[in-house]
Amino acid sequence: MNTKTIWKIITVIEVAAIVAAVLLDWFIPTLIILALMLASLLTRRENIRVMGFKRPHSWPKMGGFVFIIAVLLQLFDAGVVMPILNRLTGETIDYSGFAHLQGNPVQLLLFLALSWTLAAVGEELAYRGYLQKALSDLLGGSLGGVGLMVLLSSVLFGLAHIEQGLVGVVVTMGDALVFSLIKRRFQNNLWAAILAHGFYNSVGIIIFYFTGPIYGLW
Repeated sequence: MNTKTIWKIITVIEVAAIVAAVLLDWFIPTLIILALMLASLLTRRENIRVMGFKRPHSWPKMGGFVFIIAVLLQLFDAGVVMPILNRLTGETIDYSGFAHLQGNPVQLLLFLALSWTLAAVGEELAYRGYLQKALSDLLGGSLGGVGLMVLLSSVLFGLAHIEQGLVGVVVTMGDALVFSLIKRRFQNNLWAAILAHGFYNSVGIIIFYFTGPIYGLW
């Protein structure tokens, strides 16, 4: 068995472990995936930059573009996706994890901190970084391979948010697809996805702080 085949088998095992962590909801799946990523980097003797960290041509241009997309995505989710899903499923997104956020400045600061650490950096590293890199190694760089990579990673990302109910899972899957497209729009730069995720969550958290839960605009 040659070295290339051995690494393929190891990559298959890594992807299987990620799938198991998400589907079985082990501890905090994102942290489990990040631990697997660290082990993978050490085993392969790779730098974390291989996950997609690149210096953009212009931070302000990338940040401004990504911020606008994040705001539009929030509006699209609240104005189109969530209302349709509410009516199709008879359910609404489960916001119980944010029960004490409205009007609570301490909770606001806590959730904003988590949105940029565990969510934006952690989840993007785990799903749009490590998982997509592993899937890409297995599926190749053809259009079909890239499409399947984006789809599978987005489905797993949505399932990792099962605590938000069916509507939350579907909305999160859609958001993951957009984050992946943004990443690829900037030459597969993970920073673009991190900024998109962080801005998206921050806008939602700040709105929730002032208004409480929004289940849809109609």
